[in-house]
Amino acid sequence: MRSLSISALFLAVNAAVASAQEAPKSGGNLMSLQLNLMFWTLIIFVLLYFILSKFAFGPITAAVESREKALEEAIAAAKRDREAAAELLAEHQSRIESARGEAQTLIAEGRATAEKMRADLLEQTRREQQDMLERARREIDTEKTRAIAQLRREAVDLALAGAGKVIEQNLETAKNRQLVESYLASIGPVAASH
Repeated sequence: MRSLSISALFLAVNAAVASAQEAPKSGGNLMSLQLNLMFWTLIIFVLLYFILSKFAFGPITAAVESREKALEEAIAAAKRDREAAAELLAEHQSRIESARGEAQTLIAEGRATAEKMRADLLEQTRREQQDMLERARREIDTEKTRAIAQLRREAVDLALAGAGKVIEQNLETAKNRQLVESYLASIGPVAASH
């Protein structure tokens, strides 16, 4: 409907301009005043201004204002997005720095743990060596004591056998054996040290 009324208006304006131009020309100077033409031009201008202000200026102004508002909103949204991106970047950088710090801490803790484990293993190995040496010494002492006891028994047997041959009697009695063993025990440490 609007476009139909605007089209009719333009048709009427064109008809008025055409009739004004067909008016008899008087003398043809550009500076001459033609009241008829001025009147119709003024009427057409006022009518056109009224119609445009009623139908066209409002929508054009509203469209321009809405476009301006949309641009302002887009600029504001771009600023918000840029600020949000800057915040995200700062947050990510702080997280990266935090992760680097945690990684360095974990590496340092890992090294400390590995060094402690190494020291513990060395200490455990040293203790096991000491235990083995102590066991070996005890076993050697035990074997040495057994060997000495064995040698004493054999020495007692040999001494009794030799004394029996010398005396030509059997000295196998328990009392004689005990006398020889106590004598050998009293001289045993002296003989063992030689």
